[in-house]
Amino acid sequence: MKVLVFTNLYPNNLCANHGIFVRQRMAHAARQNHWDMRVIAPVPYCPPIVRGRRLAYRNVVRLEQIDGFLVYHPRYAMIPKIGMGLQGLMMALSLYSMVRKVQGEFSFDLIDAHYVYPDGFAAILLGTWCHVPVVVSARGSDLNLLKEFRIVRGMIRYTLRRASAVVTVSRALRDVAISLGTAQEKINVIPNGVDLGRFRRVSPPEARALIGLPITGSRIILSVGRITPSKGFDLLVQALKTAFLRRGRKDLLLVIAGEGEFRSSLQGLVDRNDLTDHVRMVGEVPHEQLPLYFSAADLFCLASEREGWPNVIVESLACGTPVLASPVGGIPEILRSERVGLLVERQIEALAAGICEGLQRDWKPDEIRAYASQFSWSQTSKALKDVFKAVVKPPITHQRSQPSHVIG
Repeated sequence: MKVLVFTNLYPNNLCANHGIFVRQRMAHAARQNHWDMRVIAPVPYCPPIVRGRRLAYRNVVRLEQIDGFLVYHPRYAMIPKIGMGLQGLMMALSLYSMVRKVQGEFSFDLIDAHYVYPDGFAAILLGTWCHVPVVVSARGSDLNLLKEFRIVRGMIRYTLRRASAVVTVSRALRDVAISLGTAQEKINVIPNGVDLGRFRRVSPPEARALIGLPITGSRIILSVGRITPSKGFDLLVQALKTAFLRRGRKDLLLVIAGEGEFRSSLQGLVDRNDLTDHVRMVGEVPHEQLPLYFSAADLFCLASEREGWPNVIVESLACGTPVLASPVGGIPEILRSERVGLLVERQIEALAAGICEGLQRDWKPDEIRAYASQFSWSQTSKALKDVFKAVVKPPITHQRSQPSHVIG
């Protein structure tokens, strides 16, 4: 089978971690299922007069090879801030000629689109024009957040209705898709997996030494993600302060791995609370180094406002590190046992109490890692194979509809 992956959520020569979860899913699936795969990962066109962070788009290469697959980075027209309602259409129109050219030399059987809008919407149009089916994967904020915008909501509904199949990474997202009018029988719940070969436990003292964290004297709390308000890093900082003042914990070190536009504001909050010796922001960490950070931590925390299926939680569990997280999105579907983690409300007091309880518990790292083994990329790849085969070779008409595929 020839698969064309279509998404802006894919690594490039400047951002190795961008959309790493899409790269992992498709690389594992392509190899396990013996698919021939190419990737179109568009970036916005940036004219020479533009300044600021968008200027970096000009330095993204047009073509590269990742995991042995060709990855194209064509440009598409985008009007910043005011053009959200047009972005999907502009993406499709900008890339049509390029997609047809790829189709001429690589006769793909389907388009695998990630992120419902604008990518999925554009892929639906391109699939119609190229006469191939489209599978659309919903990953979190594309349904949880963008559906709140009236114009975009209509385009999301259109995308989900026209897709040959819809994949959601959690049951929670499946329910959102159904609420938007998607036929239940076309939805397939396929969570992301974890690479158990890469994410495995390293001795905590060894891990701490390798990444420059205190080997003794500190209980380390780790949080990983893009530094935005919705991730709740500010709540973790305030929970840390609460644990200091009201619970007598003076040995805590919060390590935040990630970058984002909220970083300077977060640093200001740390400074105002006199926590500079107890909060360390290490910036964006290469994916291959994350196992060292998970292994170095006593507790991993994620205080998100919304999530689809956060890979960082499964990766932490694979390294034998327990998790404290807010009960949003697909997180309760991952943390189904208090033997591997705790769910607490997204409030400062609750997080502070959860941190203290999590550090007092006698966790068993081997048991936590064994729990994580149920989330394998092999299982994900097999489920994707079933979905793609059904789309490329539809069942005979007039047969009774089969129930949607759910794993995890």
